[in-house]
Amino acid sequence: MTIWIRIISLIIGYAFGSIPTGYLYAKANGIDIRKHGSGNIGMTNTMRTLGVKAGVITLAGDFGKAIVAIAICMLLFYKQTGDWLPVVKLYAGLGAVLGHNFCPFLKFHGGKAIATSAAVMTMFAPFELPITVGLFLLIVIITHVVSIGSIVGVSTFVIQTVIFGLLGVFDQMPQEALIECYILTGIISVLGVIRHKDNIKRLIRGEEKKFTLGKKETAAKEEQHE
Repeated sequence: MTIWIRIISLIIGYAFGSIPTGYLYAKANGIDIRKHGSGNIGMTNTMRTLGVKAGVITLAGDFGKAIVAIAICMLLFYKQTGDWLPVVKLYAGLGAVLGHNFCPFLKFHGGKAIATSAAVMTMFAPFELPITVGLFLLIVIITHVVSIGSIVGVSTFVIQTVIFGLLGVFDQMPQEALIECYILTGIISVLGVIRHKDNIKRLIRGEEKKFTLGKKETAAKEEQHE
């Protein structure tokens, strides 16, 4: 697989990943989501600030933009790449994660790309998703802290990929391609953890907010009436 296919896939992924769904939805409702709650543009903060509908729309947008980017790259390069196609998916997916994390329309700030990373997992290895989603939901239900569930969930991407690789699930791929998949899923997982650095600090101090479904911040309502 050529370097140009890797670069083009990254660029396509980055272009779609840069669409700031939560920010755009909140802005359409007269709110700068970056000024409320955690300041994050992702699902949790939009849901906490604007309600369930906003959170679901943000989740769908952040998930869908990676799906579209990866699908486009698959259509463009499946004939040229053959057994290396999973690597193409991960380059497009990594691009989408980077676009979400470092959005050029928001001065290269962004979210944590957990929904986007889940979409990459779905397109790359959907059989990994049940364990990831199960752990995420279990942790959030027990702790009511989304950041812990997100950190554990995104970390399972590389862990599961390596385990399934050692078990021979990815035997259709050349060994060199599989190693590259380990590296790319590792980068996505590490990015997800790093983007939670402030949450980790708050968790250590015992100051991390707990998530309550359907609860909105009053500040959001105030801004709507300004």
